[in-house]
Amino acid sequence: MAYAIAVSKAWEELKKTTSAVNHTVLFLADEYNIDTQKQEVLSAASGVPAKEYVSILVLHYLSRALSGLPPVSGEWVSFPQLPGGQGYYPTFQKRVIDRILSKYKTAPRAIAESIKRLRAKKTELADCSFVFEVFAGVQVLITLWRGDDEFGPQANIHFDKSVQEVFCTEDIVVFSENIAAKI
Repeated sequence: MAYAIAVSKAWEELKKTTSAVNHTVLFLADEYNIDTQKQEVLSAASGVPAKEYVSILVLHYLSRALSGLPPVSGEWVSFPQLPGGQGYYPTFQKRVIDRILSKYKTAPRAIAESIKRLRAKKTELADCSFVFEVFAGVQVLITLWRGDDEFGPQANIHFDKSVQEVFCTEDIVVFSENIAAKI
């Protein structure tokens, strides 16, 4: 019930953008069915209701998508470059970056196996790096570097600059935590 107000507001916002009853949204390779009459967000695979924080993300995304998503810019920004990101960065670092780093610091290439299901595309921007779509049109770049004699291992997440036109920074934190948990 911690998210009840946010879920309610997300449904209200969605009702302003569509009169259609049924929608489908892909979030990190998981499909969700949205029924606006019943106000349900269900996993398409299992029919189980989505967790509240997932429902909020899906509803926020769907509202924005129905209004028109901005084009992917191709410009990567770090979390501190997002509105309010600088002040929240220590928490983001702990909940997201450090979590990814703790899993892959000794073997960054091992991430390749864990993200296959997320349909990521390999890039050559670091020792190991991938771009994937969190939602259609919402791209994220994960980079990992092995440590050496001079620097320890590092990890980072960058976002296509257009993300700030789709989600608020708090939503970006939540989906980033979800990414860290899934990979």
